This record gives sequence, C-alpha cells and structure tokens, in this order.
Amino acid sequence: MPMNVLLITADQWRGDCLGAVGHPLVKTPAIDTLAADGLLFRKHFGQAAPCSPARASLLTGLYQMNHRVCRNGTPLDARHDNIALAARRLGYEPVLFGYTDSAVDPRTCDPNDPRLLTYEGVLPGFTQRQPLDEASEAWFAWLRRKGVAVPEKGLDIYLPAEGPADPPAGAAARYPAEFSEAAFLTERFLDYSDEMGSAPWFAHISFLRPHPPFITPEPYNRMYDPDALPDFVRAGSLEDEATSHPFLAHVFESQAKSSFVAGAEGLTRDWDDAARRQIRASYYGLISEVDAQIGRILDHLKAKGLYDETLIVLTTDHGEMAGDHHLFGKLGYFDQANHIPLIIRHPDAADVRGRQIEAFSEAVDVTPTILDCLGARIPRAMDGRSLKPFLEGRTPDDARSEVHWEFDFREVASGTAQDALDLALDDCSLAVIRDTAFKYVHFTGLPPLLFDLAADPAELRNLAGDPAHQGTRLHYAEKLLSWRARHLDRTLTGLELTPEGVRGSL
Repeated sequence: MPMNVLLITADQWRGDCLGAVGHPLVKTPAIDTLAADGLLFRKHFGQAAPCSPARASLLTGLYQMNHRVCRNGTPLDARHDNIALAARRLGYEPVLFGYTDSAVDPRTCDPNDPRLLTYEGVLPGFTQRQPLDEASEAWFAWLRRKGVAVPEKGLDIYLPAEGPADPPAGAAARYPAEFSEAAFLTERFLDYSDEMGSAPWFAHISFLRPHPPFITPEPYNRMYDPDALPDFVRAGSLEDEATSHPFLAHVFESQAKSSFVAGAEGLTRDWDDAARRQIRASYYGLISEVDAQIGRILDHLKAKGLYDETLIVLTTDHGEMAGDHHLFGKLGYFDQANHIPLIIRHPDAADVRGRQIEAFSEAVDVTPTILDCLGARIPRAMDGRSLKPFLEGRTPDDARSEVHWEFDFREVASGTAQDALDLALDDCSLAVIRDTAFKYVHFTGLPPLLFDLAADPAELRNLAGDPAHQGTRLHYAEKLLSWRARHLDRTLTGLELTPEGVRGSL
C-alpha cells in the first residue's frame, strides 16, 4: 500500500528555535520527539522570502531565479511543475489545510476572475480542504461556533481585550489556546484523517503561526520571561547597523510596527529593548503553542495506527529576525531570516532514528526528496536534490558544501524601495552564497557584502572593500556566478532531437 504523506509547515520559524538543536529556552517537546524518531537537518536554509517566493521554491523545487516569484503577489508561472501535481500523477488527491500563497498566472484565467485580486491563491494540484487566508473568516466562523466572541472588525481579535498596546506586555490573546488558528487547522486535519480511514492520503498542513501579529494565548503569553531571553545579535547601535549598508538603512526607515503588533504605530526602529524582548517572548510563545498542536497530530496518527504508514516532513518557509540586528521579519541576507527547521520521519528509516545531519540542505530539496521517497522520477528542471540517501544512512556524493538564497525587495505597486534607493525595478535584488567559512552577498544594484563567518559569526564586519580580502571576494563571486549559470531553467536542456530520435531525458 502507498505511504501517506504529511507535509507540515509553520510560518516564520527560525532554525535555532527548537529544543532539539539546543535552544536554551524554547520548549518544543512534540517536535523534539519527532526529531528523536526521524532525521533532523541542522543546516537547512530557505530559498527566498517573504511567503510567496519561499513557498514557491519549497513546493516547486526551483530557485527563485527560475520560478520568478519575486514578492507576495507575483504570479507563479503555470508551466511549472510542483509537488501537488506530481502527487496527483502518483494517484493521490493532495489536500491543503491552510494556504500556499500562490498567486494565479493571469494568462490562464478570465480578466474578471476574483483570484486575480489576491496573492493568497492555492497551488495548482491541491484541493483546499480548509482555507485559512489573511482575512481568517473560516477561523472566525469556527470560533463563533465554539462560543468565542469575535470583534466586529475580525482582525481586532489580535488586540488585547483592554485595547491596543505597543507592544502588548504579557497580554493574552482574546481567544484560548485550544481555539487558536493552529488548533483550528489541527481539528480539521484530524477530521479528514478519520474520514480517510485506511485509504492512502497526501496532506499539507500550513500553519500560520508563529507569523505575526505577535500576541499569544494563555498560558503561552507567560511562558517566557522577557528579561531571561538570550541577548540580541547586533551592532552596538541601530545607527551603526544602518550605516553598514544602504539596504539596511532603507529598511529601518520603512519597517512598520503594525506589521508585527496589531494597532501599533510608527517604525520598529523606535522600539526600546524592553519592547523588543517582549515581542521575542511572544514569538517564542507562539512557537510552543504550534508545537502543542503538532503534538496532537502526531498522537492522533499513533493512536490510529497511521504513524508508521506516513512519511512526515516538517519545515517552514523562512525565519524571523526577532530583534537581531535591530530588525524584525524575514528579509535580506542574515541567517536568522533564512536558516529554518527540517525534520523528516520515514516509516522505513529505522537505522537513522534520532540522527542530526550537519551537511547543508536547501528548501528546494524537499519536493525532490518526497518524490524520491514515493518512487517517482525527479524532473530535471527541479533545482533541488533528494535527501533520501541520508534517510538510508549514507552521505550522498553530491552532498551540499554550501547553500544559496535570494531576496527581491522590489515594490511593484508602490515603488517605495526603488525611489528610496534610486534603483530600477530589476535592480532590487540580492543573492547569497554561504558555506562554513564565508558568506558573500551580491546586490544587483548596491554594494556587495562579505563576512568571515569563523571570525565574525554575527556578520558585523563587511570585508568586501578590504584589499586583503579581494581574492576571497572574487572567489565567492565566481562561485555564485557558476551556481546561477548551472541552474538556469533546464526544462528541455537535457534533450536533443536527432535523426535517430529524441535523446536525453526531461
């Protein structure tokens, strides 16, 4: 009988925020248990941010330079294959609980199609069993059925009961933890699992949290003492950070508090350290709240006898700065925004239970890995590599010694970034190559960055202009150029038409 497949994503989860990797405070007992029974990839990195570009890479196995989803709202070209379409070819009906933030290709639908009014579309191939979009109407309706009061303006539910606070110092969310967005999706998945019985299924649960707004239900709002949190990783002052690169200077002048705390006004640069610590404590609380719901799912699978029939993959789209470098959100070139969790539990991989992999891996590797585990061919066009050899207890010959990611900061509708930085639309991007020794950041229209990660793990000293490091800078720039050339769209490049017929493979 075919395996069940469960792909779980949480939104905006840093790779260091797991008990299983040694975080000194964050409590994630359910995920730690899964890691102890599966394979944990300690150096796993996302490919892009924010949500739409990141999920496009995760679900298509393509780098951003190939799928070209630059921002939330950039359409995903309908020609690209993806995990859901591939699963359908294998006989599954892939179902979605939550969202994929896949903007529809406007060339494939009527100009009046309502899907053109939102970036929160569904990846082609998925049946959306339970929507959870930004408006949250489905969750609000569920809350009302549970007897929870929903404000007239639904999104005011993210304000403390006593009103706006900046930030809400320890205030609890208006809804109890058992009725959170994560609990809502979990309950809907458990219902689906029961309905499926013994029939094989393919499900993607896409949790919203720990994505902001940063407010947490009881008891998670009090789980972490803001004064006991790890110190921030950052320059000595915000001004020092801002002068380190024009991109950061622009972010500090444009990052709104309201993107992170409902009802807050002004810019995040204006928060003091007490506020920043409170927000980080709320972020940790949201992580623990989602972990509890993941625990419910795993317990249910075990109770129903499905756990050992299910391939479980747990990851996220991108990370969160959480106050490091005086920043919040998921942006740019810092590890905090791009290092993310990945845990894979294969029913037949008993020999690798509890192992932690130190080799690099990338989000584009997830879809090829799932296809490989299901015995399917991996399309040549996909940029990712299967991680299945690690599940078999061996290190693949092509194991990664470096990782890459991209970030596009164009603002098509407003033009704000272009105006602030005096850049053309297509100059608003960066690409990163990172190994254990150095990180090189190439901006299309701005100066580059080079960090010696061994001597400067906090990424505070840019060596790109140092004459003593010009050879290193050139070395990594050439490696980045070769990476891009190697991975340019390869959809038909493995074929050749000859008098003897088609040679090669897709």
